Amino acid sequence: MQELPQAFLTRMQGETDFPAFLQSYSEPALHGVRVNALKLSSEAFLSLSPFLLDGEVPWEPLGFYTPEARVGAYIEHFAGLFYSQEPSAMCAAPLLEVKPFERVLDLCAAPGGKTTQLASAMKGEGILVANEVMPDRARILSQNVERMGVKNCAVISCPTAELAKALPAYFDKVLVDAPCSGEGMFRKDENARAEWSEEAVSRCIARQKEILEDAAKLLKPGGRMVYSTCTFSRGENEGQMEEFLNRHPEFILLEQHRLMPHEVKGEGHFAALLEKRSETDEPHFKPFPVRRDAEAEKAWREFSSGYFTKAPEGTLTTLPDGRIFLLPDALPALPGRVLRAGVELGEYNGKRFTPAHALAMSVKRGDVTNFVSLSRAEAAAFLRGEQLDAPPEAADGWCAVGFGDYPLGVGKCVGEALKNHLPKGLRAAKPL
Repeated sequence: MQELPQAFLTRMQGETDFPAFLQSYSEPALHGVRVNALKLSSEAFLSLSPFLLDGEVPWEPLGFYTPEARVGAYIEHFAGLFYSQEPSAMCAAPLLEVKPFERVLDLCAAPGGKTTQLASAMKGEGILVANEVMPDRARILSQNVERMGVKNCAVISCPTAELAKALPAYFDKVLVDAPCSGEGMFRKDENARAEWSEEAVSRCIARQKEILEDAAKLLKPGGRMVYSTCTFSRGENEGQMEEFLNRHPEFILLEQHRLMPHEVKGEGHFAALLEKRSETDEPHFKPFPVRRDAEAEKAWREFSSGYFTKAPEGTLTTLPDGRIFLLPDALPALPGRVLRAGVELGEYNGKRFTPAHALAMSVKRGDVTNFVSLSRAEAAAFLRGEQLDAPPEAADGWCAVGFGDYPLGVGKCVGEALKNHLPKGLRAAKPL
């Protein structure tokens, strides 16, 4: 059994079935994966999963338990077919019941588990904004959004108060997976146990209160918000909700759940669903600024006419560095640093267009005219950054390279060679 903080144990004695709770720490941590419905069905994933799946997660139809702790080295992971996610952490996003064409915000989004869970339910339609105030964590968030092939997401790094000032009452749904004391991670994370203190809990409560105030401003009348943590502290969970509702009579609590490791198959989580009942006029929002570049757009059109069976349509913007993005429909102007706005299509350097890795990850096999399907051994070599032989049927030029039917990145067929254009930062030494 792991050594747990004494103050934590003392508190939990009065809040739960303590002997059963304590016994759960003698058991191994639980692991899970969630199928990416933007790329395939759960039935299709069950037929090709390279590792053992051990039953469905009851609160997430696309979630499965697995005894494997480290699944990130599998080729299917690089293809974005699944997201490795702690099972109980999957409980929060489904409470929002997000739908296509809604405006949805994940306010504290890194590393991206709940963002990509929301994206899967939105089916690529509507506006999804994923915010992470810490720049390094925001980059990881952006990479996961890209890997999972999400087309309608803007990833930003912005203080929550600044975001609330820029987009008041804008979102239909808001998810607040708040920074917390992490008690639900004690069974699997030694650092979480070492860094815990009563003072840390108090600091988290104060920070959560600030974030909730900003989230309340961001939610439109009639909208719904989920507040969640991966901790057991009543002050961070039920107590936080009670105080919030006292400050905000325009909100009502619809339901709340505290998942405990001795009661469910999971490490532990808290989630509360609230609804905003106030009536205010929706303010006017400025559209996302679009920078037009006629030469870059011409180069994109020439590329896409030969690359796609049907070229994607929508609003383009070209950054000063030549990168071209396809924006989600009706995306508003966003505060803070924008890491990603929709899909990065590629880069125009004044002479030629080069497709982006994100573009390849956002397509399906039938979307492109030149798709090179690799075996597992060939896909592993591609992920290592190696050049491969081009199949005889492949046409010269840019192609999407995939494992089976699922894209892994961009390649270019030149004669008998398949040149590798996988970004160096995404290459893997020993893919499985």
